[in-house]
Order: sequence, then structure tokens, then C-alpha cells
Amino acid sequence: MNNSARPLSPHLLVYRWPITMVLSILHRMTGVAMSLGLVVLAAWLLGAAGEPDDYGFVAGLLGSWPGRLVLIGFSFAFFLHLCNGVRHLVWDAGYGFEKSQADRSGVLVAILTVLLTLTYWWLL
Repeated sequence: MNNSARPLSPHLLVYRWPITMVLSILHRMTGVAMSLGLVVLAAWLLGAAGEPDDYGFVAGLLGSWPGRLVLIGFSFAFFLHLCNGVRHLVWDAGYGFEKSQADRSGVLVAILTVLLTLTYWWLL
């Protein structure tokens, strides 16, 4: 077979990513982000266990706008990972494998993630 006769795969900018693929990638990324968030949690706990100046420094970092942005990102990662994990538990039970059901549950995960993150920070 001649190389020029072989079909070409669509470019990433042309191919439409299904919601299930996007959520699968985001599920992995949020797992890694939450692992990195443990470093922030450990720094906060060390600051709380140390001198008042140490805690003040860590609280000042986390209270600044970049620190708040990081905390909002961690809460978004947590809620996305949680909602998508529940979705996977439903799949493990053998439900929701039809394409339309998988697409609807994916959209539901995205909506719930945003709503839970906004609600958390509104109540905080």
C-alpha cells in the first residue's frame, strides 16, 4: 500500500472530543492535582503546629488572591473527582453504558462540579 493512499487521522483541532473522553482525562488530572494539594495541606498543618508567625505566613499566602485561586482550583478538582467517581461507581454496578446515558451523566458531572464549587465558596 502506498503511504499517500492511507487515510489520515483528523487533527486534534478538527476532532470533536466526546464528553466521556474529556472527563476521563480530567479525572486523572484532578487526581494528580489533589495529590499536589496534600503538600499545601501539609504546609498548613505544619504552620498550625508551629509558631504563630509560621501559621500567619501560611495563612497569609493562602489568603492572598493567588492562594485563593489555588484553593478554588483544589476544591474544583475535589468536586470533579468526587462526582466522576460516583459516576464510575454507577458504571461499575452495570448501569449507564448507553451512549446517550453516558453523555447525559457526563454533562451532569460537569454541571454538579461547577454548582458544588460555587456553593462551597459562597457558603465559605
